[in-house]
Amino acid sequence: MDNYDGFDDELWDEFRWEAHLNEVEKKSEQLRKFIASDHKGNIPRWLTLLQESLDEDDAFEAFIEEELLMDEAYFPEDEDWEDDEDDWEDEDDFLFGNFGDREEDEYDDFDTGEDWKELSGDYAQSEYGSLENLHIYIGAKTLAVDILKWAEKVPSHSQNHDFQEFVGGLLKIGAKLAGGYSFGFETDYIGANIAYSKKALTNANRSLELLQSLKKKSLFGKKEYMDFHNRLFELRNDIGIYIQELRDQFYLGLK
Repeated sequence: MDNYDGFDDELWDEFRWEAHLNEVEKKSEQLRKFIASDHKGNIPRWLTLLQESLDEDDAFEAFIEEELLMDEAYFPEDEDWEDDEDDWEDEDDFLFGNFGDREEDEYDDFDTGEDWKELSGDYAQSEYGSLENLHIYIGAKTLAVDILKWAEKVPSHSQNHDFQEFVGGLLKIGAKLAGGYSFGFETDYIGANIAYSKKALTNANRSLELLQSLKKKSLFGKKEYMDFHNRLFELRNDIGIYIQELRDQFYLGLK
C-alpha cells in the first residue's frame, strides 16, 4: 500500500494522524447523535448494546464493531483503501478470531507458509498477526467484560455521569486499540496505529481517575476495587510501552 494520500503525498506521522483522527471523532460523534434513538443522550450506547446482546462478550464486540464503522465512514477513500475493504470480510475472521465457519481441511494449511503466525501471539505486532493475540487487547477486553458485569449490578440511582463515562471509557480502550491495529505495522500507516493507541492510553488514564472517584461512592467491594484498579493500572502501563514500541518501529522504517 502506498503512503496515505487522503490529502497529500507526504508520509503521515502520528501527529498528523492524530489531528485527522480528532476531526474524525467529532464527525462520528455527530453521526452517532443523528442516528441514535435517544437523541438527548441520556442512555449511554454501551447500555443499549448490553440490553440488546446475549451477554457481556457480545456487547463488547458490538461496541467495538460500531466504533470502527463510525470512524471508517470519515476516512478518505482511495483505490488501495477500497481494495483492502473488499478483503475485510475474510480478514475479519482472523482479526477477531472467528474460526468456527472454516472447513476442517483449511487448518492443514497452517503448517506451511506464513498463515500459522496468525494464531501465534509472537507475531501479534506484525502484518501476520491477529488482534485477538495482542496481549493488551486481551487485557482490555477481559477487563471491559468484567466491568460490564459489575455495571449491571449497580443500582440505577447510582449510575451518574461519572459511572457512565467510566464504563464507556473502559470499552473505548479496546475500540481504540482495535482501530489502530486495523491499520497495521507498515511504516506508511503505523502512525495511525500510534494515534489510535494514544487515544486508548488517554481513555485508560481517565478511567483510572474515574475509578478512584467511584470508590468514594461505595460501588465496589474492597477486593473488587483492588482487582479493577490493579488490572487497569497494568493495562495503562502496557499501552504506554506498546506505543513506544510502535514509535521505535516507525523510526526504524524511516532509516
